[in-house]
Amino acid sequence: MAIDLNAIRNRLNTLQTKVTKTDNLWKPQPGKQQIRILPYTHNASNPFIELYFHFGFGGKNIISPSSFGEADPLLEFAEKLKATGNRDDYQLSRKLTPKMRTYVPVLVRGEESEGVKFWGFGKNVYQELLGFFADPDYGDLTDPVNGRDVTVEFKTAAELGKSYPETYIRVKPNTTAISEDSNIIESSKEQIELPGMFKKVTYEEMEGMLKEWLETGEVSDTKEQPVAETSQPTQSTSPASNVKDAFDDLFND
Repeated sequence: MAIDLNAIRNRLNTLQTKVTKTDNLWKPQPGKQQIRILPYTHNASNPFIELYFHFGFGGKNIISPSSFGEADPLLEFAEKLKATGNRDDYQLSRKLTPKMRTYVPVLVRGEESEGVKFWGFGKNVYQELLGFFADPDYGDLTDPVNGRDVTVEFKTAAELGKSYPETYIRVKPNTTAISEDSNIIESSKEQIELPGMFKKVTYEEMEGMLKEWLETGEVSDTKEQPVAETSQPTQSTSPASNVKDAFDDLFND
């Protein structure tokens, strides 16, 4: 049977498209960068998008169905374990409870032509940003005309002499417009609906994963897994490998 080159090309294009979607995510590099937090097109009243993930579940990172307002069998089981009052059950429940990661749409200064990206961060950065938003002296940082840029400083674990990196933020004292370029202003409104970037796993699939994990401590690679994408390039030249490997870098800050 002859090889269907068109089918192969279409599959390659699909994989390359998945990698291209990682351009929508941003992670600070070591040093200082300046960003502008934007209003979220899909929720004008709140720029923060809270998503929940099962990190390291059977060696995988999986977005929780609770991020989409749906039931999560791992979370349900965790709640049952907590209710037993047993210490070991409680410790296990913590492993099964999804952890929150928050995102905001941003323009990276000096890279505005690349369009809107989404910056994801943990609890400490989230609380600090909320403090600035709640302070009337700073006002709405996302205001298109009178908002404020934010300096993000990322220090690696090696630089700090710690086992983990740290991110520091400083809000600029002066208010500025998003841009004087009308094209950039218009492009800042072109935003994906972020949760859709992460592959959903059905309730039934997660039930199967939970059963396997309880029996073996692992989740089989034969099951279809979500791909968490990142804007960081990988060294592999294989698109398929990029799609598979891109996911770990997203959560290492």
